[in-house]
Amino acid sequence: MAEGTGMSKALAGGIGVLTVSSVCGLVLMTVMYKIQIDKFPPVSPPTPTKPVIPTGLPPTLRLPDYLIPESYKVFLQPYFYAAITNNYTNQSFVFTGNSTVRVKCMELSKRIYLHVHDLNVTTVEVTKSDSNEKLVVSGYKIHQNESNFLEIQLKETMSGHGTYYDIFTKFEGELLDNLAGFYASWYTKNIKAEEVEEEDQESLLKPTDARKVFPCFDEPALKAVFHITVIHRPGTSALSNEIGVPVKTEIDGEEWIVTTFEKTPVMSTYLLAFTVSDFTYISKSSGTNIHIHARTEAIEAGHADYAIQVTENILKYYQNIFGLKYPLKKIDQIALPDISAGALENWGFISYQESGLLYDKKTASSFDQERVATMIAHALAHQWFGNLVTMRWWNDLWLNEGFATYMSYIGVQDAGWDLRDLIVLREIQTAFQVDSLNSSHPLSLQENYIQTSAEIIDLFDDITYRKVGINTFLMLISLKVRRPHFELKDKDDWLLANVNCTGFFRVNYDEENWNKLRMQLERSHNVIPLINRGQLIDDAFNIARGHRLNVTIALSLTKYLINDTEYIPWESALKNLDHLILMFDRSEVYGPIMKYLPTFVSCFIYILYNQVNAISVACSNGLPECIEMAKSLFKDYRNGTNDIHPNLRRAIYCSAIASGDEYDWEFAWKEYQRATVTAEKDKLRYALTCTKEIWLLNRYLQYTLDPSKIRKMDLVSTISYIAKNVAGQPLAWDFVRGHWSYITQEYGISLGSLLDAVTKRFSTDVELEEVLEQDEDDQALAARALEQVIERTEANIKWVKENKQIVKEWFMGEL
Repeated sequence: MAEGTGMSKALAGGIGVLTVSSVCGLVLMTVMYKIQIDKFPPVSPPTPTKPVIPTGLPPTLRLPDYLIPESYKVFLQPYFYAAITNNYTNQSFVFTGNSTVRVKCMELSKRIYLHVHDLNVTTVEVTKSDSNEKLVVSGYKIHQNESNFLEIQLKETMSGHGTYYDIFTKFEGELLDNLAGFYASWYTKNIKAEEVEEEDQESLLKPTDARKVFPCFDEPALKAVFHITVIHRPGTSALSNEIGVPVKTEIDGEEWIVTTFEKTPVMSTYLLAFTVSDFTYISKSSGTNIHIHARTEAIEAGHADYAIQVTENILKYYQNIFGLKYPLKKIDQIALPDISAGALENWGFISYQESGLLYDKKTASSFDQERVATMIAHALAHQWFGNLVTMRWWNDLWLNEGFATYMSYIGVQDAGWDLRDLIVLREIQTAFQVDSLNSSHPLSLQENYIQTSAEIIDLFDDITYRKVGINTFLMLISLKVRRPHFELKDKDDWLLANVNCTGFFRVNYDEENWNKLRMQLERSHNVIPLINRGQLIDDAFNIARGHRLNVTIALSLTKYLINDTEYIPWESALKNLDHLILMFDRSEVYGPIMKYLPTFVSCFIYILYNQVNAISVACSNGLPECIEMAKSLFKDYRNGTNDIHPNLRRAIYCSAIASGDEYDWEFAWKEYQRATVTAEKDKLRYALTCTKEIWLLNRYLQYTLDPSKIRKMDLVSTISYIAKNVAGQPLAWDFVRGHWSYITQEYGISLGSLLDAVTKRFSTDVELEEVLEQDEDDQALAARALEQVIERTEANIKWVKENKQIVKEWFMGEL
């Protein structure tokens, strides 16, 4: 920059903003949190929010407002093989149970409505609590519509005015492997050098699956106290939200264990959790008892050690910052072999995928380690934001998820991770992509817009998770950035707006200023703040995608990167160049792109994640030296020596299999089946999708339908990986369409991300027609996701037609 310009002050004002933004964020959120808490009488532990009861009567899809649940007593008994009464299945994994829910009746009524789904209700009794007087039940039925109502009809009228009643039900359900409600899962256990299949039972009740376990008032505002008892087989242990006491007993001549849990705080039904397994655990006490539960082999190998230390650090940090003690006596965390969500924030008992809680330093990459820390930080933040203070209805889901997303970057500081700058790269830029679509949605919708379970599931998207955290982050740092008046005094001066990304918007400049910014980057890139270097690249490419900037300006901005070793601008550039590859890797434009990209890795890269980027870009785009290195390392692996650094294994495995043959694929498949550490299994599972052999990819897709080969929780990500492969993309799309009913039934909450992955490359009229046909057939399923696919495909078609020749000529000119 020329001497004497006023712009340097504006830039200087932005430096160091992020170092204070996290502190401001915590202060602001603590204030907001305390405003909520101050509404209630001061008690210890702090009183959770009281339910605000919705209005409306059936046939609406919301429960009527005249019954307020106060407490539940739930008994559950999972069996191995047994028969379900009046069910098609003769022998199955089942559970039986009974529940008593005490309600306060506020109006005269002869009808009771609760939620029930996929349960066989065998007994219903209603009793007046103070006198034990039984009311005559004239009948009950389960509504066969999206309401999932169990309607109980009484012969006499319930008194209003706050009279208490107990609603008792007995029920049976199947322990399916569908990763929802109370479900069964299996894992392999080594006993004396022999592999033994073990079963465990797990629960996943968020958002609307508590009704699959017991009849309940399954809405987030209808909070209550829960008394849980689980009856299970000897040799297993049961866990739930509170501390449990196991007692051996005999039932019908068989030995069982009855574990009775202390009553929970007042909480929503979706936060309830329970498991039955033969897992073991490690523990630590620092005011709160912390337990990490996992497979015995994982605990004995020390794979839970990192998580327990991180949990202790983050828990202390949150209690300090929020000024509120964690309100439960213990925090259990469990690594489950099969769970569809990355983590579930059940109050006092958080469940994770194994890769989100277990860390093996021998095989896990630095990213794997970071993921464990951020997953724990996110889930622990929910113990305050979401569990103690809860949204009234799912239209305000962002209140839970947005703050937890923000805290997942801030809470890990005491665990040795400084990730604050990555909020822009990972959250802002991703939210921009989705929010730019007309089919995006506001953070908070009106309650009556969200009624069905499908509509609720649709809200679990990037807008809900990322945008509120971003808005908090941006509001805070904007308070710290001064905006002095300045003028451009020299013809070489340039203007940089949105310093350190203090606003949630993109910035476009005239062509002259873009070129001056590019020249400054090439001359001395450190003059421009790190975050802005990444954001300039992302803004330019996305504004070009919106037809408001020549794409060659965006491409030219990336040329300075040979002198920049920082991760953020590199990752921003590679992410956008990857989009170009998706648009053109089936056309003649790909040739020049493939020849150009490996030049990016010719510079000496110091930053950890850039080493991974360098290997991945070079190998995937055909750099001979990289491919030969990958083949050589993989050959050593096949010969019994795996010296590949964990950070590079994903890229090396992928490159070796992409350039290898059937025998390389089969070797990796056997290694995947043999691996016991989830982080290593995940790297191999991804690498298997890199083959160019169509028949292997088709066979791999079929494997996803067999849980003994690919775990059910991994189906969506495996198909998504195959779709990233240019050879696999049409196969993945046809596979999803061919198995639409199964996928929508079993993976509804993940359907949006799957559709996004398998259609991301779509840029032709034929592909658009196929999506439109799917949309006509399945308007009720993943409606918003399909709408976004259609909108994005139409935009891709137009952009490719306008820019194909321009992009080709630019890359050819750089060779």
